[in-house]
Amino acid sequence: MLIGKTISKCVLAGLLSSTLLAGEPAGPVAEREIYDAFAQADGQAPVTLMPREGVPDEDVYQFRAAAPQEAAVEEGATRYLETQFLLNRGIETYGWVDVGIGANGWGADWNGPITFNDRSWQGQMNQLYLVNERILKEDQLSWGGRIDLLYGTDFLYTVAAGLDAYRSTPDPLGLTGPRWNTNRYYGLAMPQVYGELGSQELNVKFGHFYTLIGYEVVPAIGNFFYTHAYTMQYGEPFTHTGVLGTWVPNDQLTIIGGITNGWDNWDDGLETGAAIANPGPGQNSNASFLGAVTFSSSDGSQALTLANSSGNQLSGFQDPFGANFVGNRTVTSIVYTNEFTDKLTYVYQSDFGYQAHANPVYQTQGQQNGSAYWYGANQYLFYNFTDYLIGGLRFEWFRDNNGTRVVSGLRDGSPAAAGLQQAGFAGNFWEMTWGLNYLIGNNMVIRPELRYDWFSADAGGGNGPPGTMPYGRNLDQNGQFYGGCDVIWQF
Repeated sequence: MLIGKTISKCVLAGLLSSTLLAGEPAGPVAEREIYDAFAQADGQAPVTLMPREGVPDEDVYQFRAAAPQEAAVEEGATRYLETQFLLNRGIETYGWVDVGIGANGWGADWNGPITFNDRSWQGQMNQLYLVNERILKEDQLSWGGRIDLLYGTDFLYTVAAGLDAYRSTPDPLGLTGPRWNTNRYYGLAMPQVYGELGSQELNVKFGHFYTLIGYEVVPAIGNFFYTHAYTMQYGEPFTHTGVLGTWVPNDQLTIIGGITNGWDNWDDGLETGAAIANPGPGQNSNASFLGAVTFSSSDGSQALTLANSSGNQLSGFQDPFGANFVGNRTVTSIVYTNEFTDKLTYVYQSDFGYQAHANPVYQTQGQQNGSAYWYGANQYLFYNFTDYLIGGLRFEWFRDNNGTRVVSGLRDGSPAAAGLQQAGFAGNFWEMTWGLNYLIGNNMVIRPELRYDWFSADAGGGNGPPGTMPYGRNLDQNGQFYGGCDVIWQF
């Protein structure tokens, strides 16, 4: 009953918010995101999740080398929430529900570093997701915006400091400020609430929005696989709050840049109640640069995106008196896609991250003193067997150079949150994932997958107790076999 009331309130709030913001009626809205222009050839219908007449059977995630600040608009699905009243004002309302289950081969209650589907043999409603948006017009000045509401177990990974962070003692995410959520399994998050002014070719976005960094995204409809790569889970921000400008001079080039207040932050400054251990010019500011540049081929078969986020962040290290160290955190992402044939698509993605004043216990030779590094590379292959059956392969290498990024779970009760894992894991993480997408009609997709993870620790370099590993009942295993499946239904 409580869940139902919560969901009803979410839907009502989103509808009212968008309706009140809608001034004059608008004409038919072009249902495509900015990156659709360079993800497909001129004159080609937008790529959709669900095949339909006149639409290629390739999925949008196969082409998204452009910065994925939000999931693509999926035109193929029937939208049961839309009303003519809102459509006449340019407002589109839609959503989806994502439910699934997964388990590891060790019989552990937690799936180790796998976060979004973190519980073993426990069914999860990962996302009940609602979207209200007004898309900018293509060739004229207009205004738009978007409100996203996420209810489910995935809320934990999309909350922002000062807005909807999850309260626990101690807070496993280290977030401060007001809290909407007090349940470790299910909660409500608002990962996006922003306004836009301009056209699809030149505009300014202001508010709270998804990151430009990386390839995989939070919205389930924007990913092929149920689980996520280490680079997305541990190496990248999820959301930002700030201002972004976008310029699309032609179908081959998109430039995005702006200022935010750092990683997963609504309005909190760097001060969290404790003093700054290394005060200095700019140390009390978390203003960060966020930007991306996308190049695409004239036929839309290839695309390359370079994205960067850089600014001060709390390093996660404290002095003996409890004061927080602050330092620059920079992450750079590269995403390249190539549609080799109508059926075969290749994607490459890599990240390089740096945190100053992290003061990790373990440091590699030649590393800048007191810093922490992480980097990785992902490769994807997608093959369309039929219009309704797509196969996918992901192979990833992720290096946590100093044991500061990867942990065995973030949720309360997980090994890391419970203190069973004393520190991170310095070394190399590898994972290979095989999966299928089976499309049923226009609104449903089933995503089974098999995954194998393994870890090679740096000799003598682990931050935790001797023998501590990321996997297994007792954190004593260096590898893990995982299987899972979820179902997404759009409405």
